[in-house]
Amino acid sequence: MQTLISVIMPVFILIGFGYLAAWRGYFSASNVDGLMRFATNFAVPVLLFRAISTLDLAAEYNSALLGSFYGAAFICFLTGMLGAKYLFGRDWEDATAIGFVCLFSNSLLLGLAIMERAYGENSLTGNYAIISIHAPFCYGLGIATMEIIRARHSSKARIVPTVLKAMFSNALILGIALGFVVNLGKIPMPDPLTHAVNLLASAALPAALFGMGGVLFRYRPEGDMRTILFCCAVSLGLHPALTVAFGTWSSLSVDNIRSAVVTASMAPGINAYLFANMYGRAMRVAASTVLIGTAFSVITIWLWLGTLP
Repeated sequence: MQTLISVIMPVFILIGFGYLAAWRGYFSASNVDGLMRFATNFAVPVLLFRAISTLDLAAEYNSALLGSFYGAAFICFLTGMLGAKYLFGRDWEDATAIGFVCLFSNSLLLGLAIMERAYGENSLTGNYAIISIHAPFCYGLGIATMEIIRARHSSKARIVPTVLKAMFSNALILGIALGFVVNLGKIPMPDPLTHAVNLLASAALPAALFGMGGVLFRYRPEGDMRTILFCCAVSLGLHPALTVAFGTWSSLSVDNIRSAVVTASMAPGINAYLFANMYGRAMRVAASTVLIGTAFSVITIWLWLGTLP
């Protein structure tokens, strides 16, 4: 219970504050959009840039950590996609969008915040290693699958350019890429620039969590409840369970298994809706799963934290 109160509740209180402000009209839709644009296009990319540029790549990029998390994520994508097709009768394009909902955990806005509250700032290196390829992996998989399905009726030559354009127009991926350039190139950062980066990075998570509450206010649960609950079960239950199994089998260290399981246990992120909206497919399922999954995760995150060493 102490974990629920001291670790999880502050994060969700901040999300709830944003939700309440939007609901009561104190923070307009344009204010929410502006705050989220600041967070996702500037502050969070700078946070990721700082993390990747200072990360010990040799120490943190191990195949067991990434394999445990992304092996489980890939299985969840297939589970969501095939479940949508054969359990709920969706066409393949809808099924791909629903698979993406089951794939894309909120590793950044919720995952970092919960991990930092639970285990301290020094515990985040494994999370950053996972996050550094999260958007490229998930968008690459989702876009490639959707474009392959769509290419049944058009030119297959469009697939690679479409995937690359979608990935490298994403500010988060650009922040990660610049971090790798500075890290691998051993480029020194002047003190004034370092301090500016630290100031902007410190605003990233509070702003994003508050703005996330405002965004969630728009996502009213509507219909498709069986599909939505199925997505919640895959995202909040199957993904962390598979990660625990893979991490235990590959003898992950305590720190790495914490990072992998906490990240896997997060509800679907806003990007799940953005992907669905990009293709105009399963948008209601994606939006409602983000909202309902985030609410359910207050309890499920607490339960998963209780299983970790």
